[in-house]
Amino acid sequence: MHDVVDLDWSSVDKGRAQMREAGACELPGFLRPEALAIFVEDARRVAPLGHSSGGLGTVYLGFPDETFAADHPRQWLGNYGVGAVAYDLFPDDSPIRRLFEWEELRAFVAAILGLESVYPYADPLGALNLAVMGDGDELQWHFDQTDFVVSLALQDAEEGGDFEVAPFVRNADDERYDDVARVLAGDREPLTVLPMTPGTLLVFAGRHSLHRVSPIHGATPRLVALFGYDTQPGTMSSELLKAVRYGRVA
Repeated sequence: MHDVVDLDWSSVDKGRAQMREAGACELPGFLRPEALAIFVEDARRVAPLGHSSGGLGTVYLGFPDETFAADHPRQWLGNYGVGAVAYDLFPDDSPIRRLFEWEELRAFVAAILGLESVYPYADPLGALNLAVMGDGDELQWHFDQTDFVVSLALQDAEEGGDFEVAPFVRNADDERYDDVARVLAGDREPLTVLPMTPGTLLVFAGRHSLHRVSPIHGATPRLVALFGYDTQPGTMSSELLKAVRYGRVA
């Protein structure tokens, strides 16, 4: 895979510093220019196989908690719409699949995170996804339920589709609901916008950073590969998540 990606081990220390400071490590140009077109063609080939879902979602990726006041972040709902191509729909010769399964990439991601190793999801649907977002799609403000996400930007939309982040708006000891509420109300002062530049690898720690994908407009879909890694082997998605995201559980 070294002929398609720029796996620069000398950037690990810089990546770790980015993770500490912003909760995200961006690696622009991770896909070599001559390989990007091949990966985009691969993504476009499988994109029509995606299952589309949409509706209203919460910040905390669960049901609204009615023990809180109606205007509390725990009750907030935002629009989402996205298509997802499941792992088992990528053919064996898919460049995206081959990159996800490459052991050296896992070692590189682990090094950036300061971990001894990371493991691919055992989930035959959720281990690798292609997120397909078209005109009118978006992802609501939310926190992730996993410690980190690894994504590879492949194709940008004509308008919108920005990845907006309020870094470290909460922590393990304090939910900081007032700060969350200000972002939900439209305060943009705490926000960082991470550009959706095709060919960029992003390692993002979203458990404590509030984030969203802004509404997309235009005929060109936003295509992003999502690599499912975890700190423990054998990780599986819940049956509910699979039913919603892929329209099936097996």
